[in-house]
Amino acid sequence: MRNPMWYIAGRLAQGAVVIWAAFTITFVILYLLPSDPVSIMLNQGGDSAGVSEEARRLLRAEYGLDQPVVVQYGEALWRALHGDFGRSIALGDSVVGLILDALPQTVLLAAVASAVAVAGGAGVAVTASATRWRPLRRVLTNLPSVSVAMPTFWVGMVLIQIFSFRLRLFPALGNGGFSSLVLPAITLAIPTGAVVAQVLYNNLSGTLRQAFVEVLRAKGLSERRILLGHALRVAVIPALTLVGMNIAAMLAGAIVVETVFSRSGLGRLTESAVTAQDIPLVQGVVVVSAVIFVLVNLVVDLLYPLVDPRISHRVTATS
Repeated sequence: MRNPMWYIAGRLAQGAVVIWAAFTITFVILYLLPSDPVSIMLNQGGDSAGVSEEARRLLRAEYGLDQPVVVQYGEALWRALHGDFGRSIALGDSVVGLILDALPQTVLLAAVASAVAVAGGAGVAVTASATRWRPLRRVLTNLPSVSVAMPTFWVGMVLIQIFSFRLRLFPALGNGGFSSLVLPAITLAIPTGAVVAQVLYNNLSGTLRQAFVEVLRAKGLSERRILLGHALRVAVIPALTLVGMNIAAMLAGAIVVETVFSRSGLGRLTESAVTAQDIPLVQGVVVVSAVIFVLVNLVVDLLYPLVDPRISHRVTATS
């Protein structure tokens, strides 16, 4: 029985479990680290040897670090359910405020990188499927494997060297307008685009060997129309799934990309939070990233019937 609302509700419930698991695992990992967040915070300001033990105790009490771990977890989870992740131990500012300041830049970077990845990956796959020239097809089919093997930071440094220092086409660092977004977006898009190209090409190759394609050829349709109008629609579903799954990888890759290009965003904020063992800030970033991952995958899933009308979400009643 078709019931899209029940399907969406089920997916949201699954997403809530994913978000809770991300929050819990992050809390456990950070709690098990041997270092002390208060000591790290004091050391950032200089020599902490002159700080008395009483002052340290008061700081731990202020951030609730003197409570049993179960109490700390329960209070943190309760606040998180109300959208409150507390204050950053290292920076002293509201975690929500810090994330809201950094999030737009990273979301913009990830969105542009996703568009570049999909366009580039689809372009490579379609061209490789359509071309009759074997050397070109061999180059295009091997390109994704080479691209995946290249380290992200190395790609970023090469792009800076060529397009910033030599050709002076794009700025090397900072968040100064759209031009400063081009190189970071390309750097972040390459791994995902390579995977999309590889999966889409393999699916196109299999789809073009199916019986319905022979029927379309017998009806006189051109190879171009068969490829773009029919085979691509069938083969694109797994590639869409990969794009949704790779959102998490893009958010993780943003840490490296924003560091290489000195961009302020969620990636740089995460790096500084992990280095300082800033438990509230790390948890806030992880939860926001998990929410983005869940929502993007839900949107991608709901796009399937639009891409291929034969797909529909069904809920089967159980007795």
